[in-house]
Amino acid sequence: MTAGASPTPRPSRHVGVSVPTLLDTWGLVAGCDPVAKWCTTLRHMVRSLRLAGLVSLVVTVSAGVDAQRGSARPLEAALSAFWAADSPDAAAATTPAIEAAGADFDEVYRRLREGRRFAAAVATGIVRGERRVGDVAFPYTLDVPATYDPARHYPVRVQLHGGVGRPDPTVRGDGSVGALAGREQIYVLPLAWQGHEWWTRGQEDNLSALLDQVKRTYNIDENRVVLAGISDGATAAYYLAARQTTPYAGIVPLNGFVLVLRNRDVRLSGPMFLHNLMNKPMLVVNGGQDPLYPAERVTPLMRHFTATGLDLDYVVMPEGGHNTSWWPELKPRIEAFLQARPRQPHPARLTWQSDGTAAAARAHWLVIDTLAPQGAAPALPDLNERPAGSETNIGLRSDGMTITGVEAGSTAAIMGLQPGDTVTAVNGRELPAGVSLNDYLAIFDVGDVLTLTLQRAGAAREVEGNYLPQTRPRITPVFSLPPQHGRVDAVREGNTITLTTRGVKQATLLLSPDAIDFSKPVSVLANGKSVFQGRVRKDLRTLLTWAARDNDRTMLYGATLQVTIP
Repeated sequence: MTAGASPTPRPSRHVGVSVPTLLDTWGLVAGCDPVAKWCTTLRHMVRSLRLAGLVSLVVTVSAGVDAQRGSARPLEAALSAFWAADSPDAAAATTPAIEAAGADFDEVYRRLREGRRFAAAVATGIVRGERRVGDVAFPYTLDVPATYDPARHYPVRVQLHGGVGRPDPTVRGDGSVGALAGREQIYVLPLAWQGHEWWTRGQEDNLSALLDQVKRTYNIDENRVVLAGISDGATAAYYLAARQTTPYAGIVPLNGFVLVLRNRDVRLSGPMFLHNLMNKPMLVVNGGQDPLYPAERVTPLMRHFTATGLDLDYVVMPEGGHNTSWWPELKPRIEAFLQARPRQPHPARLTWQSDGTAAAARAHWLVIDTLAPQGAAPALPDLNERPAGSETNIGLRSDGMTITGVEAGSTAAIMGLQPGDTVTAVNGRELPAGVSLNDYLAIFDVGDVLTLTLQRAGAAREVEGNYLPQTRPRITPVFSLPPQHGRVDAVREGNTITLTTRGVKQATLLLSPDAIDFSKPVSVLANGKSVFQGRVRKDLRTLLTWAARDNDRTMLYGATLQVTIP
């Protein structure tokens, strides 16, 4: 029988049969003892029913049950096909049949929450396989408990190895998680190699598809999926968490360093938006004697993370090298940290930056659709902006010659400079490469007239003003950001969603019955202005579309709401 299917209902054998005939068939009349009082009573009742010509109630009940079962058959078959699909696209192809079955939203929602029936006869122990992304085969191993029970929900740890510069994908050891085993769970151990490092687009797609495949085969706890890594794998964990936050409950980088990603030779598949790490808790371990990433180099950045509000447990092992010999000592602490922080499938707060590409546009129930010029909107607190002493400037921050922030009321704001502007010349002079804009402007005297030539949204223009600097904190970006990017900070309180945005034109909000009361109006505010107010109807097609895409029993959506940012 297909997973998720119910036994085929059998038609009633009693349709058209009267109560007296039925009782005779059961032998209750002919076979009873005539001396018994109950038998005499039964015979009189049967005779009366026959004389009255009454039709059996069983006929009505049986017909009703058959009609109910008949209407359920198309839904059962369609849901069975949905759960048996081997990919999100295949699942999406089955959804028209679910719609055609005629079930209402609440029934399908209930069934999707229950999920598929998992087979007991699945591979356990060390499971070897490969996935194909285009023309490339991506090998992997799974480490599944030998006592796997499909009735239980298992935590999952996606473990990324180091040494991604190796020429080919080679399974480490016997393919198990080995000495880094924690609590009983399913371990997903993909492989990376030269040209297919963790931070390439192919690996991003591979990891998403591999996790989806595991969820279709094993009964996992969707809210306890952790992304962990060692060395290069730890460095990659930072990057992937900033690109694909939705599936993960927490991030565990061991013996890595996020600043490695600033090296141009790493060739990231997209920009590194450091602030996106704010969405998930992190436990970071570095060794004091690590020759590659000693703790003394990593600690200042970790302090900045903590001061900015990241949920971070940073552990320094003073005698630790570039290895995990400390694992037995730290395992209880790491497991306790993760145990206390399951994923919230519909978090009340989200913050997300995107370059506008579909590959990294979504965080849970928030999707950034289209970008807009950043304009003169106030700067938002950003994990990517790191204090570094003080400097004298006119109230702007820059990455090279590209302006990343303008302080309200400053000389830069009065001149009309905006985030996203790229200054190409000052007073007719082309600017030297490798110098920041504030450093270059410091050669002028206070009061000098400045004419800045710049590029804004692809068009050239000039702005003028006097050089009137003030002493301000010096803020340096940890990572260079692309000229075009946007950010949304979202807060949900009941049915009210408040958005604070920068550089975003349109965003889509995914509304779940687990987070929104659909019987009441929904209110959306963006940058202090109302952009939506009203009732939203639950929609079966929306439910099925996102259920096919996410393959997640705990994260289902009843409606989408696209808002335009004023």
